Amino acid sequence: MANVVVVGAQWGDEGKGKIVDWLSERADVIARFQGGHNAGHTLVIDGEVFKLSLLPSGIVRGGKLSVIGNGVVLDPWHLKKEIEGLRSQGVTITPETLMIAENAPLILPIHGELDRVREAQASVAKIGTTGRGIGPAYEDKVGRRSVRVADLADDATLELRVDRALVHHDALRRGLGLEPVDRDALLADLRAIAPSVLEYAAPVWKVLNEQRRAGKRILFEGAQGALLDIDFGTYPFVTSSNVIAGQAATGTGIGPGSIDFVLGIVKAYTTRVGEGPFPAELHDDDGQRLGERGHEFGTVTGRKRRCGWFDAVLVRQTCATSGVNGIALTKLDVLDGFETLKICVGYELDGTRLDYLPIAADQQARCTPVFEEMPGWSQSTEGARSWADLPAEAIKYVRRVEELIDCPVALLSTSPEREDTILVTDPFAD
Repeated sequence: MANVVVVGAQWGDEGKGKIVDWLSERADVIARFQGGHNAGHTLVIDGEVFKLSLLPSGIVRGGKLSVIGNGVVLDPWHLKKEIEGLRSQGVTITPETLMIAENAPLILPIHGELDRVREAQASVAKIGTTGRGIGPAYEDKVGRRSVRVADLADDATLELRVDRALVHHDALRRGLGLEPVDRDALLADLRAIAPSVLEYAAPVWKVLNEQRRAGKRILFEGAQGALLDIDFGTYPFVTSSNVIAGQAATGTGIGPGSIDFVLGIVKAYTTRVGEGPFPAELHDDDGQRLGERGHEFGTVTGRKRRCGWFDAVLVRQTCATSGVNGIALTKLDVLDGFETLKICVGYELDGTRLDYLPIAADQQARCTPVFEEMPGWSQSTEGARSWADLPAEAIKYVRRVEELIDCPVALLSTSPEREDTILVTDPFAD
């Protein structure tokens, strides 16, 4: 049976939550493979709004197994809060519907504190983090000093892991003018939260491989967007993990040969939260209009998103680095009513035309967009569920996007509602 990876193909906020929820009806297992609770997914189901930031989007659908893989950094206190919030909305969550990788690293309170202190330093350029400890938690993972889910089950191991982490953190905190970590209080907090995490702990790699062999359909869900990838994003204004599709394998323990289709989620225009280069950004009335019509505020942070025209150069890059087989184009309805639309088809850098975004940060900052204009449309596309419901100019826009990014449209989303989706190619088709 087909297994599908869903990745954001821009800077995040592309509408992954709705698409993953839409696809979850066809899947048996939904697995998160990277990130933490710093990227929000908003789902609208039968008029009720569900806001998720850590749990897989499939958790709100009955009869599915939701999995948090080892590539995710897990804040156990946030996990408990998010589970309680969903239960209050009538969602059933049990160890039979949710599993967490035993080797997933934990986000500790010291990680969030460190994140916020660093971002507040006046002498250091801001990255634009959410301050939730994601980056420092990944640093500890690579530095081999993480406390992981399995460590919560054995007190002697837990103490060893905490002591190893504090050798590093206390030295770092002294340099930042912070007090040493209260070891005993941290251990007490971890012991108290342990039961809320351990009841869901499982060898996720084993479970997923068994599910695959049994012919179950697995949907792999990432957070953020490929342009925030630690290697292929606009470094250093990126997240602290790999976001591209290859991470689905290493972030869950399933082999790359088990992935059959990569679906890239692409917004019909471009947005970005936080700092960093954005060649196609708009600072005029059109940018304001996109933000207002698209309700462009972060699910987790509430921060206003920067808005710009569709950047075909960047999406073409991310389709290549993630091996995208087809895209889901979202928020087409936000473009309704524009007399003229623009698409970024290249960059000018110091008098040279480029068809890609260079890696060097200083060059990225100097890139200016080369736009191609297209006629807009006056009719509404909101709620369209077939090509026949779309104005001719909207169809031309979609086809031009396909040409420019060298990738076909598999799905077209025309509103936040789950069923307002035009299916072109079913990613789960065998």
